[in-house]
Amino acid sequence: MKPNQTLYAAYAAIVENVLEQLRSEGVLPADASFASVAVEPPRDPSHGDLATNAAMVLAKQAKTNPRALAEQIVAKLEAEDSITSAEIAGPGFINLRLKPDAWLGELAAIANLGDEYGRSSMGAGRTVNVEYVSANPTGPMHMGHCRGAVVGDALSSLLEFAGHKVVREYYINDAGGQVDTLARSAHLRYREALGEDIGEIPEGYYPGEYLKPIGEYLAKELGDKHKDTPEEEWLPYFRAEAVEKMMNLIKSDLALLGIHHDVFASEAALHAAGKPDEAEKWLRDHDLVYDGVLEAPKGKAPPEDWEPVELPLFRSTRFGDDQDRPIKKSDGKWTYFGADLAYHMQKAEGADELIDIWGADHAGTVKRIKAAVAALSEGKGKPVPFDVKLVQMVQLMRGGEPVKMSKRSGNFITIADMIEEVGKDVVRFTMLTRKPEAQMEFDFAKVVEASKDNPVFYVQYAHARIRSTLRKAADAGIAPSHDNLSRLGEEEIALIRMAAQFPRIIEAAAKAREPHRIAFYLYDLAAELHAFWNLGNDRPEKRFIVEQDKALSEARLFLADAIGQVIRNGLAVLGVEAVESM
Repeated sequence: MKPNQTLYAAYAAIVENVLEQLRSEGVLPADASFASVAVEPPRDPSHGDLATNAAMVLAKQAKTNPRALAEQIVAKLEAEDSITSAEIAGPGFINLRLKPDAWLGELAAIANLGDEYGRSSMGAGRTVNVEYVSANPTGPMHMGHCRGAVVGDALSSLLEFAGHKVVREYYINDAGGQVDTLARSAHLRYREALGEDIGEIPEGYYPGEYLKPIGEYLAKELGDKHKDTPEEEWLPYFRAEAVEKMMNLIKSDLALLGIHHDVFASEAALHAAGKPDEAEKWLRDHDLVYDGVLEAPKGKAPPEDWEPVELPLFRSTRFGDDQDRPIKKSDGKWTYFGADLAYHMQKAEGADELIDIWGADHAGTVKRIKAAVAALSEGKGKPVPFDVKLVQMVQLMRGGEPVKMSKRSGNFITIADMIEEVGKDVVRFTMLTRKPEAQMEFDFAKVVEASKDNPVFYVQYAHARIRSTLRKAADAGIAPSHDNLSRLGEEEIALIRMAAQFPRIIEAAAKAREPHRIAFYLYDLAAELHAFWNLGNDRPEKRFIVEQDKALSEARLFLADAIGQVIRNGLAVLGVEAVESM
């Protein structure tokens, strides 16, 4: 292994070198592609330390059968000093067994790289725009926003760790009717702050107490200047002020979760810059938008007042949609779809790839917006990959009972409420313990339980145990040392095997755009650590600190320190603190 080269990367390079030799010997064709060749842990650990599919994926190119090619690969791999055996399994998979020194060398790599262990150059500096949260600026951040916020932020950190340049973006929906309603609600609170009895909040207004401070601020700034003036005189000012104050509140709430965006893009500014008109012109020029009559709603009789209206329609049926979609309404205003087209083109101008984190209720629009962005970006000479990650809502529970909330009534649990009760790290890690497209329950009682069934606690406790052990050893005058790593046995090697997977897990998670894989991995690593720890409960010679054997203790402490480093690095990607004690 090269200095600081991680184990899986080292053996992937060894396998590739063998394949290059076979290419030079004419066994593999000159144009053979190694892109699908993988070096991974075998599914069954008893089969060996590593496995490669090289013969399986290259046999067709070599015009031979996989086992025959595997025999030639194995013959060369067995010549490697660090490989004790290379065996063919099944139709042509190759299992490798390594000398213990190979795994002990990985501990040195972890120690040398420290916080950088697991970092990858896979992204090659490509710019990825990740848009997440983008909640309407009409209220504080609440649980409906939380999961997507955490998933988007963790994904952004993961992509950065894997070598991408990431732009974290928030799209402010400040051009629709909801911001006019916000302005009217703020004006109501403004009149209340001036001493008026406003009575019950009218139906359709935002009733939350969070608007009172805005009303008080406006009363202080304006006096009674707009108390009785016509709406058209005060609405634009109140709209701008209310959106600004709500965005300040939203940014503050997100900061409590450790979330900070690089860009806040305004829908109103997008319209003012004429971006939707530009997009429509280009689409018309390329026969992707035409004037047509929108079909009546399917599956039921149309409303009595429905009548066919000619609208500009995007040819989304070309891309698998069930009907073409309007980009403008009958009153000439842009539909959400039309504005989104222009917005995504604006983002694509400064990025090599786009990723949106959406709520699962937007699933129906994914295909058409991806098709439209693909058509626009390709037509403008810069195809920009665009992916949408859908996130299911979270069911709030308290001791097994559902917690009801309603944003419209102003009765909901905010992110600030959650963090105050259970802490930022618990919220963030818990949101990543299931795939985002899977249903999830967040039980305020269970997420703070000190048990193996609580992944947050289980991983944090593993790190705290390691740090506690290192402090105890320091008090006894024992420090981690790599001088006697050969004293480590098979149980310790099993821990190293798990730790060594971290770099490849990072790359696989980044490639799949799935940050929850890191949380899953950390749980498994913590389980291995706790299992080894528990051996020492009944067998003192298996403890990290063996009083009668300083050399062995130093080696195990070196191992423990490395495991702690990997846990810290993984938690850092997820935006979670690795606690020192519990």
